[in-house]
Amino acid sequence: MSSVEPPSAPRPLWVAGVVALGVAAVALAFGVFSLFNGSTPTDQLGQQPTTTTEPAPVSPPPPAVSSSEVPPVTTTPPPPPPTTTTAPPSTTNDNGGNPPSKPKTGIRVYNNSTIPKLADRAAQDIREAGWTVEQVDNYPHGVIYTTTVYYTPGTDEETTARTLASEFGMRVEERFEGIKDAKPGVIVIVTKDYRNAANAK
Repeated sequence: MSSVEPPSAPRPLWVAGVVALGVAAVALAFGVFSLFNGSTPTDQLGQQPTTTTEPAPVSPPPPAVSSSEVPPVTTTPPPPPPTTTTAPPSTTNDNGGNPPSKPKTGIRVYNNSTIPKLADRAAQDIREAGWTVEQVDNYPHGVIYTTTVYYTPGTDEETTARTLASEFGMRVEERFEGIKDAKPGVIVIVTKDYRNAANAK
């Protein structure tokens, strides 16, 4: 009696099964590789993974300040600068408010003109100006053409003579030979050009 062989499966179905097993194996291998690589299929395609960035925390706005808590702003004008008063220079001195005293050098006044009492008038004017006149007389020894104040060189008479001559508009010179040996003191010889000669009469 002859044996009967079982019928064999169709060839196309067998090929399809082998292909399916191969695809499953590739898929399994790709899955395992992706799991250990930590990447997703989209990473392998060159696409950037989508990341979610959390917004930075926003600071809360400062609490509102009520108008009653704000100190008032006051504007005070600066104080005016201090005023200084400068007193005018004093015209008084140590003599109790009187004008400065004249030099104490004695003065002698002589008349060398034809006007009577011209020396008296000149002596009065000099005294009223604060000077000390010791003697009033005539000078008959020669002619003096200009009212002149004479002094002895090298003595305090020069200062007195120059000050007196400046005050009364007189000429000032050293003593000449005719009065060189006269007693110390400033000598004033007045002539007709004396400024107050018209009032001497």
